[in-house]
Amino acid sequence: MAAPSTGTCGLMERSVRERVPPLLTDLYQFTMAYAYWRAGRHQEPAVFELFFRDNPFDGGFSLFAGLHDCLLFLRSFRITDRDVEFLRVILPPNTDPAFFDFLRGIDCSTVTVRSVPEGSVVFARVPLMEVEGPLAVVQLLETSLLCLVNYASLVCSNAARFRLAAGHQRKLLEMGLRRAQGPDGGLTASRYTHIGGFDLTSNVQAGFLFGIPVAGTMAHSYVTSFSSLEEVWPQTLVTASGDPDPVDAISLTKVWLRRVCDLLGAEPGKIHEGELAAFLSYAIAYPQNFLPVIDSYSVGCSGLLNFCAVALALCELGYKPVGVRLDSGDLCRQSMEVRRVFRLCSEQFSASTFNSLTIVGSNNISEETMIELNKKANEINVVGVGTHLVTCTKQPSLGCVYKLVEVRGRPRMKISEDPEKTTVAGRKAIYRLLDDDGHPFLDLLCLNVEPPPEAGCTLTCYPLGGDNSAVSVTPAQVTCLRREVFLKGQVTEPLCSAAETRAKVQSSLQTLHPRHKMLQEPDSYTVALSKKLHNLVTELQKGSSNDSNFLLAN
Repeated sequence: MAAPSTGTCGLMERSVRERVPPLLTDLYQFTMAYAYWRAGRHQEPAVFELFFRDNPFDGGFSLFAGLHDCLLFLRSFRITDRDVEFLRVILPPNTDPAFFDFLRGIDCSTVTVRSVPEGSVVFARVPLMEVEGPLAVVQLLETSLLCLVNYASLVCSNAARFRLAAGHQRKLLEMGLRRAQGPDGGLTASRYTHIGGFDLTSNVQAGFLFGIPVAGTMAHSYVTSFSSLEEVWPQTLVTASGDPDPVDAISLTKVWLRRVCDLLGAEPGKIHEGELAAFLSYAIAYPQNFLPVIDSYSVGCSGLLNFCAVALALCELGYKPVGVRLDSGDLCRQSMEVRRVFRLCSEQFSASTFNSLTIVGSNNISEETMIELNKKANEINVVGVGTHLVTCTKQPSLGCVYKLVEVRGRPRMKISEDPEKTTVAGRKAIYRLLDDDGHPFLDLLCLNVEPPPEAGCTLTCYPLGGDNSAVSVTPAQVTCLRREVFLKGQVTEPLCSAAETRAKVQSSLQTLHPRHKMLQEPDSYTVALSKKLHNLVTELQKGSSNDSNFLLAN
């Protein structure tokens, strides 16, 4: 396992500063900030909320991720002289020069953030983050915060679904760096798929920065680069006990290959010598880490036989081979045959190590493939997943939005012709209501001035997305979902490591009722408004209609 390197916390903050500078935003954030400033409104206290409208992948839940980087971004937010000079070029030429002096003085020392804990199970329409501060400043933060949360939460949720599909007996290896949307996408994917439930990554930089266990041995190109045993060098290997006399590894392996062929009734003429050379050369280099890919030519006629011969030679010298990787064909059927041969070798040659060899399966694995693996008999211990995991092929975006809910202490609301895009006004407190078994059954959005709901007390609320009718519920337990995480330019909660957030994910998922975790056709989770918040929204909607007559007023 890769341990976190010294100074990785500083490296991560520098990485966020370099990847997400203040100019990594949309131009209209600066044009709006200028208009606020020009009108003298830039210092008005404002509140924005970040949320998503629909649970991803047609599922019943999502996971909240990306908060760690959001906090590092806020802590280091500064607009430099170099940034200002570029803004002078791209903003309209009639922009007041004094605005650029204002930008130079901006930071997040007057910003407050309240958030759901990172790694929590969350649901559509529940505000994940509340960002409070001067109107121009919190407006400028929008795009960057969305960028940091959207993909992190999406790929983390995708990983959790893969984990649910795989069950907890099988290990999962993320290997999607080469298929990711650029270096940053690859690194983000490795980090948040681990948090979402994957055990290992092939991404070395992710191991360095985040302490994620790193795994990997060889590709098909390594195997096909060899054509003859003459290319094996060195040709000897000392025993694991440290015997000073090296053993001729090629001769020993040939002896074992003949014995394996006799045991299995295999035809030696079909065995690929270059593949054997590749396996042997790698085993000499890493005798304690021997796990080759065995389908470069033919699993049954060559790859499996060559592996067994080299692995048995390693066992004789006191080493423990690790296993094999299958990367094409019917993974379930092949894994059953591979395990059968391993057991035969264990019995026939008294090689107990063969009873615990790992079989890794990888071949364009999707969530559906993972579900099928569980339905069929197979012997796969580790599944490697790349493209469908990191690119989130079933849904490429979570669709988080950042909406204004209060200015100068007055609630603000977007009223759209599309009801899905109508926002819920006002600063809020968010509570999760639990049943007698400790399962969440409803998230309640209240005005922040309301008293919190109490366990055992019946309350009336209005589910979002329903017919606007009230329901009565009685929670057995109540938890407050959001807490203050950033105040006066400082992070107020300890920053969690990837391992700590990963543990939070598993704990949060365990509390969720199985009907909400179903991968297909899950039950919908209820998100509701308190009576007072519902009344406020209703009044604002009515008031919006009345405001349309302002032109007729004297």
